[in-house]
Amino acid sequence: MALIPSFTSGRRTNIFDPFSLDIWDPFQGIFGTLTQSSGGGGRDDVAALANVRIDWRETNDAHIFKAELPGMRKEEVKVELVEDGRVLQISGEKTREKEEKDDKWHRVERTTGRFLRRFRLPENAKLDEVKATMENGVLTVVVPKTEETRSEVKAIEIAGD
Repeated sequence: MALIPSFTSGRRTNIFDPFSLDIWDPFQGIFGTLTQSSGGGGRDDVAALANVRIDWRETNDAHIFKAELPGMRKEEVKVELVEDGRVLQISGEKTREKEEKDDKWHRVERTTGRFLRRFRLPENAKLDEVKATMENGVLTVVVPKTEETRSEVKAIEIAGD
């Protein structure tokens, strides 16, 4: 039973159900045609694109990228080196579950859609030794580093008075 109607979106909320209290978005629907993908997901597709969190840390031996991709299988994710191998590109697509004819959905909060993230790799990256693993929804990409050649500092004597 809906007690408070939502005049902005056509949805109804129930104040006694804490999970049904939707926050009013004054911009909802204004940019709908700009953000909708071919799948018709709209804002959720954009949210999926923006919400892929990736950490990049550098150790003495490698650059390590970790991406949180909950609920995704490794077959749904691509790790590529593009732009002459200088850019690491991580992309993928999370698809929506098949809807059965008799199903009654009460709420859909899990995001679906495509994501794409790119990182320009530094000069010391060994591009031919990049490795990627996926475990428990976390993608780990390890880009080994070349050993830095440290040049010796040579003191130059200054001539003159």
